[in-house]
Order: sequence, then C-alpha cells, then structure tokens
Amino acid sequence: MKSRSIYAAIPQNLPEEILETIVAGNSVNIERIISKGHTSPQSGWYDQEKNEWVLVLKGKALLAFADEPSIYLNSGEYINIPAHKKHKVTWTDPETATIWLAVHY
Repeated sequence: MKSRSIYAAIPQNLPEEILETIVAGNSVNIERIISKGHTSPQSGWYDQEKNEWVLVLKGKALLAFADEPSIYLNSGEYINIPAHKKHKVTWTDPETATIWLAVHY
C-alpha cells in the first residue's frame, strides 16, 4: 500500500482538463479533476445516470443548471447533484488550478 497526495503532479500548463480515476467500484467511482479555465461544452448538459457529490478542494468554479440558478463554489465547498439533474461547468478560475474531488454513486 502507498499513500498519495490529491495535490501531487499538478502541471503548471493545462491545455486540457485532467480527469483521473482514483477508485472505481461497482457502485462508487471517485475522481480527481483538475481545471484551469476549462468549462463544459457550450451546447448540451451533463445528464448522468448516477448521483454526483463534488467538492472543490482548491480554486473556484461556477456550475449552471438547466432548471435552477447557477452555483458558485469556492475552495472547501461541495454540492450533491442528483442523477439526471442537468448541469454543466460554465467557469473555472483561469489563473489557478481548480482541483475537484467527484464521487459518483
């Protein structure tokens, strides 16, 4: 067994968002996402089969929803997104890496 840091291996230059699976199981997947100015595609919405609990460990982001007001997340803030709740990321801080922990269950 070996421990790892959620803050390790974060490149200064992020031409693309990084999505890393930390743990994958039958009913739960845990991911680390690193964004720096990245957003969801402008057209369409995420409409996921599973619930998603998301925590911003570092940075800032803005989440938009198809049927509710947008929610701004700062470091340390989290949200639980129910399955099939249409959402997207409309902004992440372009100056600082935003590190997310996402749990799909």
